[in-house]
Amino acid sequence: MADIAPAPALLELDHLSAGYTDDPVVVDFTASIPAGTITTVIGPNGAGKSTLLRAIAGTNRHFGGSVKLRGQSIERLTPTQRLKLGVGCVPQGRCNFPLMTVRENLELGAFTLPKFAAAEAQDRVLAQFPLLATKLDMLAGNMSGGEQQILETAMVLETGPQLLLLDEPSLGLSPGNQEQVFATIAELRGRGLTVLVVEQNAHGALGISDIGIVMELGRLFAMGPAQEILHDPRIKVAYLGGG
Repeated sequence: MADIAPAPALLELDHLSAGYTDDPVVVDFTASIPAGTITTVIGPNGAGKSTLLRAIAGTNRHFGGSVKLRGQSIERLTPTQRLKLGVGCVPQGRCNFPLMTVRENLELGAFTLPKFAAAEAQDRVLAQFPLLATKLDMLAGNMSGGEQQILETAMVLETGPQLLLLDEPSLGLSPGNQEQVFATIAELRGRGLTVLVVEQNAHGALGISDIGIVMELGRLFAMGPAQEILHDPRIKVAYLGGG
């Protein structure tokens, strides 16, 4: 039987350094993310996980190194330019408009698209997430935490990203809602999307992931198949609560 060629890299980070003021938080970070995979980034608080996502999205300061999407360098592009090329980001915490309806939130999610494309995008995500179709007239703030996370993800998906960045999607959610969010992420991979997740619930996120990345003090500590990361004794003791 012929070997199956590995998926080509959608995202390549080469000696990337990024931060906010005078000193980088992420330092000399190199990794390659294959297309059509879920990659979860774990590590202690302050390790630079969220800073890494923001460096890919273009919302912090670039100190050095490169960010390539499908082989194209994007580290000098604005967040809007990166969005148009296919980088979508759902930041940490609730980022919908809670006093507006689900329908109005979806309209805002498609705001940058031409009118005909916006209508198609809304229809597409409603077909993808039938739950939202049943709550179009509900205020977003009245939905459960898991439902709000799905709405926020749908708003970003309306732009048609190829790479979806999720920063702590299960933060503050009940166990049931966390399961709902992780199931949604796994479904996105099934639709061909590449997902990069920063997550404190390492067990839940690594359980649905193809690749695991461990960060420490802004640097890459370990990277490999998610199940190997999940069961590595050193990592279990340091980051996963293992004995």
